[in-house]
Amino acid sequence: MTMGINGQTAPELRIAKWIGADGKTLEKSLKLSDLGNEHKLLYCFQAWCPGCHSRGFPALQKIHAELAGKRLEIAVIQTVFEGFEQNSEDMIGQMQARYDLPVPFGHDVPAPGTPYPTVMEDYRTAGTPWFILIDPDGQVAYNAFRLDAHRFVEAFQNSEHLEFQEQNDRRDWPMLRGNGLFINFDNSFHREMDGFYIEAPTPGFAKPSLIAFNDALSKRLGIARGDVSDDELAQMFSSAKALPGANPLSQFYAGHQFGGFSPILGDGRAVLLGELLDTDGQRFDVQLKGVGMTPFSRPGSDGKAALGPVLREYLVSEAMHALGIPTSRALAAVKTGEDVYRDAKLSGAVLTRVASSHIRVGTFQFFASQDRADLVRKLADYAIDRHVPDLAGSEKPYLGLLDRVADAQAELIAKWVLVGFVHGVMNTDNVTISGETIDYGPCAFVDRYQSDAVFSSIDEFGRYAYANQPNIGQWNLHRLAESLLVILGENEQEQLSEAADIIRDFPGRYQQFWIKGMRTKLGLLQEEESDLDLANDLFGILDKANPDFTNFFRSLSGWLESGKNEFASNAEEMEEWGKRWLARHDRESASKTTRIASMNATNPLYIPRNHKVEEMIEAAVAGDNFEPFHTLLDVVTKPFEEQVGREDFARPAPAGLRPYRTFCGT
Repeated sequence: MTMGINGQTAPELRIAKWIGADGKTLEKSLKLSDLGNEHKLLYCFQAWCPGCHSRGFPALQKIHAELAGKRLEIAVIQTVFEGFEQNSEDMIGQMQARYDLPVPFGHDVPAPGTPYPTVMEDYRTAGTPWFILIDPDGQVAYNAFRLDAHRFVEAFQNSEHLEFQEQNDRRDWPMLRGNGLFINFDNSFHREMDGFYIEAPTPGFAKPSLIAFNDALSKRLGIARGDVSDDELAQMFSSAKALPGANPLSQFYAGHQFGGFSPILGDGRAVLLGELLDTDGQRFDVQLKGVGMTPFSRPGSDGKAALGPVLREYLVSEAMHALGIPTSRALAAVKTGEDVYRDAKLSGAVLTRVASSHIRVGTFQFFASQDRADLVRKLADYAIDRHVPDLAGSEKPYLGLLDRVADAQAELIAKWVLVGFVHGVMNTDNVTISGETIDYGPCAFVDRYQSDAVFSSIDEFGRYAYANQPNIGQWNLHRLAESLLVILGENEQEQLSEAADIIRDFPGRYQQFWIKGMRTKLGLLQEEESDLDLANDLFGILDKANPDFTNFFRSLSGWLESGKNEFASNAEEMEEWGKRWLARHDRESASKTTRIASMNATNPLYIPRNHKVEEMIEAAVAGDNFEPFHTLLDVVTKPFEEQVGREDFARPAPAGLRPYRTFCGT
């Protein structure tokens, strides 16, 4: 036995100790003396383990990309759980191909069904990814339950001697053993941001029932459902049954609501369970919305959600994702079995929402309004590490953060406008620094085009009207800049000037994203300076003709193919515009077939049409019938492909319907 760099004892490593089909023990030993003069990173994983796939392989990929061939070799050791029926050689091949990981050191693959082995003597993987670093002297320099890849790479590159703090062997963590649900929580906000939240235990509901569970999203998040029943899922995602590894909390934030500042808001009916890394190594929040009172619940509020708003957010957020628009996602919808009281008695429900984070402009405003520069800085540092880590250590990181948020919001709002989406409540507490759409309470899609379209019943003066959304985006960015002023540091006047430039430049950024999207909608794959005038002139015509927004743009591919315009409104003006548009197409180098295909992959055939959303909600609320919800969900999550027998979902609202109005979920 020898001592490692950080004082660990280095045992002789037994790479494999299997029990073969004949009952004999098969052993393969790796002698440390055979390792040569380079560092070796041994990565041990279970083929079936979602934690390995969602955490270990992305970390290994990062390390391999930056360090392989630089004093480091990587060995991948695969183990197989008893009863595992998949072909393990195929599994490791799939993992290597997916993450582009050659294995210079080789691996051992027992036959499927081999009983659970001891992978490393004294180091059981216990169904988790396990890393062991062997130094050139054959000593264990580092071992970990999981690996902080960024810190590992940094230490390896910058230090002659590798000094790592050994991470705890979390044997108490929930492991997937046979049947059961596994969520590999890694709750950095709870762990690192004390003072930015209040812990919020959730009471749960007595008789929850599952409405929907997003299996595709679940797989991407590395959540292994196993054989968990719908009833068990309903309990887990309504807080009736605790999820192991979760740290429920409600976050502090403030916000400008319709222009008026509220210094204390916070999560009034939402609880952040924790975070996880998806199969690509991206970090996501998992939040329950509508579980009951939190420390921030407004006076008179019950902290709960009604069924209608939960179904609306589930459906619209998934539709937005299918449209390619950054958004929070819906993992589960659960009917609580309890009533909530608004203007009438309604069925209660809980939404499980997934987002890159829930850090808002209003989060910064909360601490800035209290003159807590130290906490604003801590929040900004956390946000940079989480969302834009390349800014860490830069000369002006906080100015860089403002710049990145400006870009993210400009692109997001441009994408909203391009599909006719009206958010309805662009308060600063509903604006994420990640650039994702959140909080779908009073949202809607434009039917017959009107630039001043407003749907929210509480937006009396059109502050958040369709065409005003870019202006509000700039206004909200200004509020973020105000909050960051207290931490700009040295050269403050210079940075103030640069911050002002970022805010002034927002309309230009927005226009760049908008015209890029408009070119695609119009089938233009090359850039010409005149394209902006062509697009703006079209919207001037649409504002007078008021065609169905979605169907008009979808019809353009047919116009390009046949040379005939299907829309009769403002026919003469539209025909003149069409001649310019078709002449512009004559200067494109791509084939007409390619351009038409591009248009049909950009201009949706199906959106969550307002009247269809209301029909779906009415069926669920009045008749406990969720079939219309599931049908509409299936339609709008395939927005670009024609679906036979579902032509009705592409038709405009029937004539004679009264103006559409939406209401905040609270």
